[in-house]
Amino acid sequence: MIVESDVAGGGHPSDLTDEQWELVEPLLPPARVGPKGGRREKHPRRRIIDAIFYVVRTGCAWRQLPKDFAPWPTVYWYFSWWHDDGTVERIHDALRNQVREADGRGAEPSAGLIDSQSIRTADTVPAATRGFDAGKKVKGRKRFIVTDTLGLLLAVHVVAASVQDRDGARHPLLWSRLDHPGVRKIWADQGFAGRLVDWTAHTLGRELEIVRKDPDQRGFQVQSKRWAGERTFSWLTAHRRLARDYEASPARSETMIRWAMIGIMVRRLTRGRPATRPGPKPLVRVRPDESTVRA
Repeated sequence: MIVESDVAGGGHPSDLTDEQWELVEPLLPPARVGPKGGRREKHPRRRIIDAIFYVVRTGCAWRQLPKDFAPWPTVYWYFSWWHDDGTVERIHDALRNQVREADGRGAEPSAGLIDSQSIRTADTVPAATRGFDAGKKVKGRKRFIVTDTLGLLLAVHVVAASVQDRDGARHPLLWSRLDHPGVRKIWADQGFAGRLVDWTAHTLGRELEIVRKDPDQRGFQVQSKRWAGERTFSWLTAHRRLARDYEASPARSETMIRWAMIGIMVRRLTRGRPATRPGPKPLVRVRPDESTVRA
C-alpha cells in the first residue's frame, strides 16, 4: 500500500503564520461601528493583512488579488484607512521595539545610519512626484531611510529622484531627532557631506559623521559603519512591489516600505518556531499496491 500526503490549499507563502498573527492582531485598531453599534466587519482582518502582504511580496496590482482574499476595493480601503490614521506606523514601531529587545538591545537606539536609493517608477506615477537622478542615471523617486545599527527603520522619506542627498536628508533626520531623541550620532556616506553636517549639528544638536572610502580602495568594499543601511535596502527590494515605485503618492510609497519592514520583523520575531497556518488539513490518498491490482 502506498500512502501519499498532499495539502489541499493552505494559503499563500506570504500569509502570516498563527504565531505572526498573534504579534500583529493586538496592534490593530478597534473595528469601526456606526452610532448604534453597526454591523460586524464582513471580512476577517487577518485575510486583509494577508492580502496586503501578498501585494507587497508579489508586486501585483490591487485589482489582480486572488479571489480567495477579500474583494480588492475592500483590501485597498483598509490599506488607506490604516495609512491615514497612523496604524501602520504604530504597528511598525511596536514591532521594531520588540525586535531590538529580543536582540538584547534597549527599545530606543543611540546611533543610526542614513542612506538613499534611487528607484525607477511606473508610468502611472504622476510626473510631478518624480525626477531624474543625474548621478545614478535613474528617472523616478529617491528613498531616504534612517536605520538603527540593526538595520531597522527609524524614518523614511520618499521624494523625486532629482532631489540632492543633502536636501532630501533633512526631513528624515529631523523626524528621527523628534521620534528618537536618544540617537546622538548618525553615520552617512560622502554624498551627505557639506553643509548638511553643519545643519545637523547646529539645528538638531546631533553628530552626522561622514564615512569616507579608503583612498586605496579598488572596487566595492563593505563599510563597517554603513553596511546595515545598505542591507536594509536589499531587504526592501526583495519585495517586488518595492523593486519599482508604483504608488500614486510618495506618502503611500513610505507606507509600502513600512509594510515590508513589518513582514521582515514578524518573521524575525518568530524565527525558529514551528510555522502553522490556517487551512484544510492534509488529505491522505491511498493507492493500491501493484501486486494487489494484479491479483
